[in-house]
Amino acid sequence: MKGLAILGSTGSVGTQTLDVVRQYPGAFRVVGLAARSSLVTLGAQAREFHPELISCDGTQIEKAALFSNGSRESDLDEMVRHPDVDLVVTATVGDVALDPTIAAIEAGKNVALANKESIVIAGRLLTSLAKKYNVDLLPLDSEPNAIWQCLRGEDRAISRLIVTASGGAFRNLPPAELANVTPEQALEHPTWKMGPKITVDSATLMNKAFEVIEAHYLFGVPWEQIEVVIHPQSMIHSMVEFVDGSVKAQMSPPDMRLPIQYALFYPDRMSNDAVARFDPVATGSLTFEELVPERYPCFSLALDVAKRGGTWPAALCGADDIAVEAFLDGRISFVEIPTVIGEALEGHQSVADPSSAESLAAAAWGRARVAVLAGS
Repeated sequence: MKGLAILGSTGSVGTQTLDVVRQYPGAFRVVGLAARSSLVTLGAQAREFHPELISCDGTQIEKAALFSNGSRESDLDEMVRHPDVDLVVTATVGDVALDPTIAAIEAGKNVALANKESIVIAGRLLTSLAKKYNVDLLPLDSEPNAIWQCLRGEDRAISRLIVTASGGAFRNLPPAELANVTPEQALEHPTWKMGPKITVDSATLMNKAFEVIEAHYLFGVPWEQIEVVIHPQSMIHSMVEFVDGSVKAQMSPPDMRLPIQYALFYPDRMSNDAVARFDPVATGSLTFEELVPERYPCFSLALDVAKRGGTWPAALCGADDIAVEAFLDGRISFVEIPTVIGEALEGHQSVADPSSAESLAAAAWGRARVAVLAGS
């Protein structure tokens, strides 16, 4: 049985990870579950999977109920280092997973990454540590996971990575109307069911910029060899073009359980009747459109900042975190998200080759700057 520690077990990716675990009784042992405040959901998970370790926020009375089935409290670093843990799944949002990810790598644990912020904030550091400790970083996001699948068995003679994007909730909305969109409208993603932060980032395409950053670090591909196209059907999750002109694509209906399962069982593939299969006739036409930068200013802004290196990506990540929060709270409009992020980053003093502490400090700086500008 493969031992799992799932950070962010009550969120969208965390719950779908446990869906996969349910499909294969006897294949996995859930050693640790970590969540922040969704204690009712966490309690139900604890009663079902009987983890040895639990990490969460809450009062002592609230926590006592979680530990009534023999579990004990643990911090994240202890959880990921536990000797029975073989794979750490980072399914949290934000930078909370960075230090536990580093701790897991240093303990020789493979890491399944759904927390793209960790790679954005400290991609160079994490990939170098993974190489040093001979650890696999397994991408769970559908697009990097698709690239990973396409590269399997190849000699990495890559000409181009083609990352697909649905275009988000407002792909067909006239630009003049974007200033009036509501948070409720932004949270209606056309093809995926995700948490609020990632759904808004998908509408601005900040999420897609983060995936480009992921691909750059995880696969060692130069920025200029990564392209993004709009693919409204979300059936092709990414493509890889090789130097001979051949292109491989990973295709499947939009269901996060498939990339999660691929990472959990890697290097094996397993049958799962609960995951929908691709039907080319029922699907019909697959279309592609050029990404129009003027419609998605966050995308160009994010990549311009990320290419500077140092702590710039970390500051970007923190700034976006609070900008999205401000939009969801009604303090700024949708079109003001890139504006406040850009203004906040103007004063950043980058640190070259940063440590994890310096990267986290830069992310905190970005959050604080946007909080002032957004009036929180």
